[in-house]
Amino acid sequence: MPGDEQAENKEEDQAGVVKFGWVKGVLVRCMLNIWGVMLFIRLSWIVGEAGIGLGVIIILLSTMVTSITGLSTSAIATNGFVRGGLGVIIIGLSVVVTTLTGISMSAICTNGVVRGGGAYYLISRSLGPEFGGSIGLIFAFANAVAVAMYVVGFAETVVDLLKESNSMMVDPTNDIRIIGSITVVILLGISVAGMEWEAKAQVILLIILLIAIVNFFIGTVIPSNNDKKSRGFFNYQASIFAENFGPSFTKGEGFFSVFAIFFPAATGILAGANISGDLEDPQDAIPRGTMLAIFITTVAYIGVAICVGACVVRDATGSMNDTVISGMNCNGSAACGLGYDFSRCRHEPCQYGLMNNFQVMSMVSGFGPLITAGIFSATLSSALASLVSAPKVFQALCKDNIYKALQFFAKGYGKNNEPLRGYFLTFVIAMAFILIAELNTIAPIISNFFLASYALINFSCFHASYAKSPGWRPAYGIYNMWVSLFGAILCCAVMFVINWWAAVITYVIEFFLYIYVTYKKPDVNWGSSTQALSYVSALDNALELTTVEDHVKNFRPQCIVLTGGPMTRPALLDITHAFTKNSGLCICCEVFVGPRKLCVKEMNSGMAKKQAWLIKNKIKAFYAAVAADCFRDGVRSLLQASGLGRMKPNTLVIGYKKNWRKAPLTEIENYVGIIHDAFDFEIGVVIVRISQGFDISQVLQVQDELEKLEQERLALEATIKDNECEEESGGLRGLFKKAGKLNITKPTPKKDSSINTIQSMHVGEINQKLVEASTQFKKKQGKGTIDVWWLFDDGGLTLLIPYILTLRKKWKDCKLRIYVGGKINRIEEEKITMASLLSKFRIKFADIHVIGDINIKPNKESWKFFEEMIEPYRLHESCKDLTTAEKLKRETPWKITDAELEAVKEKSYRQVRLNELLQEHSRAANLIVLSLPVARKGSISDWLYMAWLEILTKNLPPVLLVRGNHKNVLTFYS
Repeated sequence: MPGDEQAENKEEDQAGVVKFGWVKGVLVRCMLNIWGVMLFIRLSWIVGEAGIGLGVIIILLSTMVTSITGLSTSAIATNGFVRGGLGVIIIGLSVVVTTLTGISMSAICTNGVVRGGGAYYLISRSLGPEFGGSIGLIFAFANAVAVAMYVVGFAETVVDLLKESNSMMVDPTNDIRIIGSITVVILLGISVAGMEWEAKAQVILLIILLIAIVNFFIGTVIPSNNDKKSRGFFNYQASIFAENFGPSFTKGEGFFSVFAIFFPAATGILAGANISGDLEDPQDAIPRGTMLAIFITTVAYIGVAICVGACVVRDATGSMNDTVISGMNCNGSAACGLGYDFSRCRHEPCQYGLMNNFQVMSMVSGFGPLITAGIFSATLSSALASLVSAPKVFQALCKDNIYKALQFFAKGYGKNNEPLRGYFLTFVIAMAFILIAELNTIAPIISNFFLASYALINFSCFHASYAKSPGWRPAYGIYNMWVSLFGAILCCAVMFVINWWAAVITYVIEFFLYIYVTYKKPDVNWGSSTQALSYVSALDNALELTTVEDHVKNFRPQCIVLTGGPMTRPALLDITHAFTKNSGLCICCEVFVGPRKLCVKEMNSGMAKKQAWLIKNKIKAFYAAVAADCFRDGVRSLLQASGLGRMKPNTLVIGYKKNWRKAPLTEIENYVGIIHDAFDFEIGVVIVRISQGFDISQVLQVQDELEKLEQERLALEATIKDNECEEESGGLRGLFKKAGKLNITKPTPKKDSSINTIQSMHVGEINQKLVEASTQFKKKQGKGTIDVWWLFDDGGLTLLIPYILTLRKKWKDCKLRIYVGGKINRIEEEKITMASLLSKFRIKFADIHVIGDINIKPNKESWKFFEEMIEPYRLHESCKDLTTAEKLKRETPWKITDAELEAVKEKSYRQVRLNELLQEHSRAANLIVLSLPVARKGSISDWLYMAWLEILTKNLPPVLLVRGNHKNVLTFYS
């Protein structure tokens, strides 16, 4: 697939690595697997049950799931048979399934480089690790069990021959076990010897199989003798063709049961794809070899079905005495035109004819033992292909480390990176099922495992096309996404047709593995179509949202959080995430100030790392950064440009500027200016204050230095172990001991100035309070209160945020206490009014407090503290002459004038008084949510405003100062 990253399995570029072309690597393997034992053992029975017409259709439908061209060809080819028998239909149905799958697989294979792993690689790189990991495991297991199935089929044939010659070793069951065990050991030896030997063995087996097929066709034109006629073979006869053209199902059989028996013959189309890592050019070899193999084997199946149906009657006793004269009847039964009525006039049970398995092929063929050799060739080749496929697919799965417990099997050996461990695991699984010697129960599940793989290959092609990713550009153009979807649905339907309970088991296992891989979230990125479709869906939903007007019922806080790097202010991010998680947008923003070139470079280099930190810490937020000449300009840009359509921020969250009294003038101007800018852009503001502050960048710096020191210590330890000289070793040990005793108070001398940070603090005393404060919102808050001081009607944001917090797991035990201002003589009335209002808003609360003395003057001590706090920033122009006062105003326009202080004295009183009330009522609260006072731009100086915020929130639990944009966010209506 395009865009494969360095994590992909790398092909070994060594001289002598064996690589196969499309003939030996794909065509030969697919032909051997598709033909299999079904051609010799079951095809004549299928024609006998379903008739020539429906039988051929079943073959075509089984083979044609993956090719549009093949689909059209099959439709034309089967048109003449649909009205007659069902045999052609059965063959046709199988051809449709495999051909459609072949087309989808060809499209996927030609959309980029294909590495080892076959079906697993194609599905996982198309649909992602969840689908690939689930189907890869059951597909590898299915191939391992298929080894046992084919070997037991071979063993059963050998045991039948031993029965005929009366040469049984023990009994039929144990003879199957003995022969099967010996066979699988020999096959394992061929596989372990290397792919080259295995490929040579496959070619030899194909030659034997082709000779057996040719031998059958030659036998159909060799004149039949009386012995063969007594067993039902009459060469080509129009009357036999007509008789066999229609279905004649025996008791308990029907179209679907016959199809279920035949379809496993069509499960060999992935034999070439499964060794994709050993192909010279998988992109060319897999489509060409697979599609040609489907065509050749389909022609062979249809040819054999028609020929055997035109030459052999359905039933025969093997006795020439069971004959009647043409046109007469025996016991009321009609005679056939040949004078033999083997199917109806029976003096003894029928042992021959179409309904009696592979004896038909041996009887019709020119030389019977060649058919037996063909059966041996078909079973052994299929077993050998499965024995190679299972470890290859399993190794690719293990290399991707989706299931960490299976990493042991990822190791390869030799120039071809052979999965020897996988070979032995497959051998053990195969031996276990061979010893069972009864695979009738497991066989339907295996067929369904293969069909599930086919379904996902088809769905992968459809999904990649539907996602409309520009990266989906397959060179194989003969495909259609809707045909691929039809192929996927058809495969799922066939699974239930073959065996409904096996289909259910397959889906349950695949679903369980899908959930497991999804939960584990493997660290891979293959550019799957699932990602592409997620993008398309998100884009469509975002565009659809723009067509809908905002409604107050759907309002949710969508926040820009000025965290800087998200890891530097985790507490600020945690409290914001608490009321945006799963409900609103959260963007962690950082402004890089300085020379544009350097800032952009630093910004770009950290984007992925900081977003990855958010993902790692399971914080549902985005990271955004801008480079600007000053901090305020950067924030202004973020406020205007962040978000998309309706998913735009409506709330700005910032930390309280704890060091405002020591900060430069420009920083204060920027800080207060940002608040004004937010209101100008109709964005609400939340200022969060905690006692220790938010910035832990100093702690992170210390941790980085400690990690570097630890790496140096480990490097010194490694150097000591590798050093063989005792003197040098002793010197290094002394140095190591010093490094081992290294701590923050006595660090190793370095030129790096950042080490001074470590020298100033002890390891155990790195501002422990700051570290604890940074995690306080990660902890469960326990039973407590969130005190809401709703002092201004800002649209309801001050109420909505604490309500959302109480819905979160960490805050659900906290009760809301509502505080509002009121008149002393109307406290009860206003309390009732507020309770009614909150009930209409459906806000649950524990208590309501109406504060009647909110507007009285604060006590003298509190006011004195406030005056002392603002003293350094006052102009005191009233104490100076007019000229001096005017000069001072021009030189220090930011200072607090006496006139300004007098004009807003009542508001200053209010802030000081509020702190007294907060100290009195909310000192023990878990969190205080308080209406943010707003300073009118140009009327109140920045320093005075900062003093208000300081006096309002000092010596309190965590405080959220909230002010909405005066747009309603709460409604009475449902």
